Amino acid sequence: MNDAPVDETKTAARDYRKTVFLPATVFPMKADLPKREPALLKKWADSDSWTRLRAKSAGKPKFVLHDGPPYANGPLHIGHALNKILKDVINRAAQMAGKDANYIPGWDCHGLPIEWKVEEEYRNPKGKYQGGRKKDDVPVLEFRAECRAYAAHWLGVQREEFERLGVAGDWPDRYATMDFPSEAVIAGEIGKFLMNGSLYRGLRPVMWSPVEKTALAEAEIEYHDHVSPTLWARLPLVSGKFAGASIVIWTTTPWTIPGNRAVAYGPEIDYAVVHVADTREGSHLKVGETVIVALPLLPKFSEDAGLVAHVIKQVVKGTALEGAIAAHPLRGHGYDFDVPVLAGDFVTTEAGTGFVHIAPGHGEDDFNLGRIHGLPIPETVNDDGTFTHHAPGFEGLHVFKAHDAVYAAVEAAGNMVAKSKMTHSYPHSWRSKKPVIFRATPQWFIAMDDSNEIRRKALDAIAATHFVPDAGRNRIGSMVAGRPDWCISRQRAWGVPIAVFVDRKTGEVLRDQSVMDGIVEAFRTEGADAWYQPGAAARFLNPGAGSAGGGNHRNPDDYEQVMDIVDVWFESGSTHAFVLPPRGLPFPADLYLEGSDQHRGWFQSSLLESVGSRGVAPFKAILTHGFVLDEGGRKMSKSLGNVTAPQEVIAKYGADILRLWVMNSDTAEDLRIGKNILEQQAELYRRMRNTLRWLLGNIAGFDEAEKVPVAEMPELERWVLHRLTELDARIRKAVADYDWSGVLPEIHAFCSTDLSAFYFDIRKDSLYCDAASSPRRRAARTVIDQLHRCLCAWLAPVLCFTAEEAWLSRFGEGAESVHFQEFPQLPAEWRDEAVAARWNDIRRTRRLVTASLEDQRRDGAIGSSLQAAVSLTVPEGDAAGTLAAEDWAEILIVSQAAIAAGPEVALEVSAAPGAKCERCWRVLPEVGRSAAHPTLCLRCESVVEALPA
Repeated sequence: MNDAPVDETKTAARDYRKTVFLPATVFPMKADLPKREPALLKKWADSDSWTRLRAKSAGKPKFVLHDGPPYANGPLHIGHALNKILKDVINRAAQMAGKDANYIPGWDCHGLPIEWKVEEEYRNPKGKYQGGRKKDDVPVLEFRAECRAYAAHWLGVQREEFERLGVAGDWPDRYATMDFPSEAVIAGEIGKFLMNGSLYRGLRPVMWSPVEKTALAEAEIEYHDHVSPTLWARLPLVSGKFAGASIVIWTTTPWTIPGNRAVAYGPEIDYAVVHVADTREGSHLKVGETVIVALPLLPKFSEDAGLVAHVIKQVVKGTALEGAIAAHPLRGHGYDFDVPVLAGDFVTTEAGTGFVHIAPGHGEDDFNLGRIHGLPIPETVNDDGTFTHHAPGFEGLHVFKAHDAVYAAVEAAGNMVAKSKMTHSYPHSWRSKKPVIFRATPQWFIAMDDSNEIRRKALDAIAATHFVPDAGRNRIGSMVAGRPDWCISRQRAWGVPIAVFVDRKTGEVLRDQSVMDGIVEAFRTEGADAWYQPGAAARFLNPGAGSAGGGNHRNPDDYEQVMDIVDVWFESGSTHAFVLPPRGLPFPADLYLEGSDQHRGWFQSSLLESVGSRGVAPFKAILTHGFVLDEGGRKMSKSLGNVTAPQEVIAKYGADILRLWVMNSDTAEDLRIGKNILEQQAELYRRMRNTLRWLLGNIAGFDEAEKVPVAEMPELERWVLHRLTELDARIRKAVADYDWSGVLPEIHAFCSTDLSAFYFDIRKDSLYCDAASSPRRRAARTVIDQLHRCLCAWLAPVLCFTAEEAWLSRFGEGAESVHFQEFPQLPAEWRDEAVAARWNDIRRTRRLVTASLEDQRRDGAIGSSLQAAVSLTVPEGDAAGTLAAEDWAEILIVSQAAIAAGPEVALEVSAAPGAKCERCWRVLPEVGRSAAHPTLCLRCESVVEALPA
């Protein structure tokens, strides 16, 4: 039976077209999503569907996916779309699985990127200030107000764009880190670390941006190739077993030489004591001198330093250098102090000379070694990257422009060995894209290994967390295991201040809960701006009657008011504290979901903050997704012209196509997108939409009285119901595990292969031409009813607009939304493995027969398959042999069939004898026997006769 069963080329005595039950639906094949989707969004908003859904969900088990806040800075990019769509699918699926999934979207609003944008406006000669403002000249409260306005603008833009993606959530009651209640809680969370003793101020090297003049967190760093000047320099040994020889060091940061205070060796490394016999022209080595380098690195050193001939006087372990003293490489030029030679377990023979010059103010290993041995830590570099007076001869020079001056000074001191350049991966600020330095400055830290045992508790929490994919466990675990104390201070203005006081005489931080309570209460009503108001210190330390504050009437002159702001990662890591319990949501959250880079970012800061303040992780599970690349696997960039903007995709295709792209991808890996991929997704969408349209067309007018009990259904219908139970189990497992990989491809395959190419193809004849009361037709419509309900529900989390359209197309615009439904509970008796096995065999035989029929049609032996008669031989005991000939005619879509047993599958195809029925197009000998309807078969005659005149 074909979709158009009336042969209009044939003139009939009677027109039987109106007697055929053709599909009827208002659901159009053309989706026109860019126009339909906004109308549905308006419908949901006008009906306040989110509030009604929350009311309907009251009493159900709660599900909380806590939103990692995007940054309110610019329009959304494709990575935002991936993230929010994946979150929305998981939330909607949890809701339809019987949970109360209250999703609170949020934003990160403080921090350097917004400050940077406001400062750019100050500097821009075409901006509103014509380049006539300097940040340092702007009152801090005015500057913060401009930052707040900037963040508020982009928060509004992004909210509209997220909603256009179809993301459902409590948008009116969203959270933002710059909301006054949020700022109050953040300050209170800092206070918890203050009161439990884990917050301290200390001097240690941190990654510092000279451009942005602030410390940076590891999560704010990205690595790019960088050309660094390199230096080999002598440190003459002035005492010890090898006095008179020189240790040679190698560094890619010559600007740190003024900060040198020691040299480190590897205790188990073999070192060569080398007599210089001959050198290449231009070499700075001196014939006759003795230098010491690691034996494995001697060949490379000889090449780099121009050492042509040498004699190894002896080879010693690094321990032989214990107690040695060297001269600073700039001795005689303002650096006339001794440099101890110390053991360092971090020294390797991967590159250089096997010695590491130690500048305690400019490296983590250097600092730790210096602390153990009591080395001085000179502050040689200002916050803008220029040298201080503690770097004699270089004061005012920028560190990234200092290498030539350092080369000259080392050469003047007689200690130059070699110089060069190298390209290597180097840390850069992800905002300014400029290289950073390690710089020891007084900063505020949260201890990882004090009595609060944050590191141990965090590692225990990681072991108890469900990770999707599980590889994330080792990734974040190794980061937490090896990280230093958490530097939470930033030297900026737009953020929540580290609202503490320090005793000017003792240097001790004030730990007074009543003071902290007063600060938090003020922030709750006035925001963190309260800290910057004139007289803030007196207000909180010596409060008058009726004012917010605490304390014991201390003298504010005795205390330093800390003006550093807290790391924005601490802020976002605290979001659980002002989003979950205050809104009646359970803690810990069921799920945190972000990109894989957040193992070092939000996942980690949230874990450390929660473990440090509450002793437990803020999440039960973590899901990570990959990044979005172009079709060729390249990172997107405007310069390459390969950026796919979600706004453009929505304007052309609609949000459902973007949502389908996400869920058709393996989100655990990096995703690719581009014109061709989007066209492929649009084609997949069209196929699934066509399936929904076919179902709707063939379910028109269906009511409960038409239903057929499962036990009375043909086996083909029972096989379809079994397939529904298999998909139902697949989807419920995805909901439980948060792992949707492969689910949408399975649904698409079910629609295209199991339904369109098989079940629909077979049952078209019965649906169009059987009598309305036919048990076979009723059974098919009973199954189609279930197919429509299941597919609409299963597709609703992903194709949220299309599923709603397909649902309302059947039940009416006034019907309750599909998003208010739960996934259908399928009866256990639908699952029938025996039927599934039988029909797998039958379908395999069918594929062999239909391939042969197609060959004969292509060769011209037959026209359509309904012109054929088939004699089918199948092996004894094969499931195919249990079907009657009439069933095989229907399954093969031929007019006549015969079935017999034999040693193997065999097929004979011939022209079907008889005449063509004008109504169903089957070729049968019985056509022409009826006097009343000479052009109909007997089935069609009985149907037509039963119809009202």
